[in-house]
Amino acid sequence: MKSPAEWATTGRVLRITRWDEPVMSSRTRPVTEFSEELHQLVADMFRTMAAADGVGLASPQVDSDLSLFVFNCPDESGRLVYGVVCNPVVTLPEGKDRRLVSEQEGCLSWPGAYQQLARPDFAVCEGQDENGDPVRIEGTGLLARCLQHETDHLQGTVFGDRLSKRSRRRLDEEKERLAPLYPDDWPIHPKRTAGEVDGAGGSDQG
Repeated sequence: MKSPAEWATTGRVLRITRWDEPVMSSRTRPVTEFSEELHQLVADMFRTMAAADGVGLASPQVDSDLSLFVFNCPDESGRLVYGVVCNPVVTLPEGKDRRLVSEQEGCLSWPGAYQQLARPDFAVCEGQDENGDPVRIEGTGLLARCLQHETDHLQGTVFGDRLSKRSRRRLDEEKERLAPLYPDDWPIHPKRTAGEVDGAGGSDQG
């Protein structure tokens, strides 16, 4: 398979949707055609993910309703794992094999905000690659969290839905505080610095 950098050479940077847009709360439809159009979407997603400095990106985050995500994420050992998964199904440990780890989690579609969220530290994701061939990923560490997070998106679930009311309120407050740093079409236009925001505010008042 092509590397994320190779995919990105033919991709375009797309706007990343926000949680409060309808596509983010809707279930996706299965990928049935593994065409050049799908390959272009994959390339665009890898390019967009890189521009946003992310480790995973699901299709609803670029306003697509297909069941698909891309990732370029380290596992527990620090090994970088990347790929494309269409129509993913995640299997999580049960019983005594299930171990929850609580860590900071964020989302490119609610940029800048993080909260602690407990998830299983191991996940198996099965689906199809960009050509329709079977693919299976065993994830540990951050990769396990990424596989769960991105598959959630395809079911219309964001990680904020898994938080307590108090944690969700804190997450939303942090997102709103940092919102001026992220243009509406981010990452087509890059994240602003605090100085740029302050400067723009000063000129608006003048």
